[in-house]
Amino acid sequence: MKKNRTTATALNPLQVTLRKLANSQDAQSQRRFFKTGPGEYGEGDVFIGVRVPEIRKIVASIKNPDLEIIKELLSSTIHEERLLALLLMVRLFEKGDDKTRADIRECYINNIDSVNNWDLVDSSAPNILGAYLFTKNKKPLYGLVKSSSMWHRRIAIMASFQFIKQGQFKDTLKLSKILLSDEHDLIHKAVGWMLREIGKRDLAVEEIFLKQHYAMMPRTMLRYAIEHFPETRRQRYLKGKV
Repeated sequence: MKKNRTTATALNPLQVTLRKLANSQDAQSQRRFFKTGPGEYGEGDVFIGVRVPEIRKIVASIKNPDLEIIKELLSSTIHEERLLALLLMVRLFEKGDDKTRADIRECYINNIDSVNNWDLVDSSAPNILGAYLFTKNKKPLYGLVKSSSMWHRRIAIMASFQFIKQGQFKDTLKLSKILLSDEHDLIHKAVGWMLREIGKRDLAVEEIFLKQHYAMMPRTMLRYAIEHFPETRRQRYLKGKV
């Protein structure tokens, strides 16, 4: 976790707004939900107790987000500040021209270690990195998917959600194959989710992949991938009788 540079300077207006919305009981619940205890995946993450709908209202209220303030928020130890920064970046990216999108992509990559919990990854990777790379070389994802950082690996597979939405499945399947032996439950869930999303659009493509690899897939990954299958079909996969 990066050191919070905001503690040594005055709070910016967005930080002030977040603190006005802070709730200690919600913060306690969020710390449990996002597994911030010793040895857990979110160890050390700091919550002040601002709910996501409130953060989205702040995003909607800002007409022209300032990238420098966004960078300041993204470097914070406070989870809600990083989430606000990422949602503002998504908004800037969606509305921006090619230069703005390139700047946002660069900011995202330069601060990628701040994207370090599953909600931060899932709300930003498809809409920033995935959207930027859709018409470009996908090589950066193949670097991330082999990273020692579980969050980098989740960013890689979740970025490919943007490709799935556009009807392009090739890279998701390649990334999924690389992650079949991953040891982390949050990667198993993400890969299974992405395979399920492929199946929603082209079940035959998903089943070709499953028939080749289901026997070695982690159980959680398989369960997520076949969640919407008819029960008899699900049981055949789970019992290895496909």
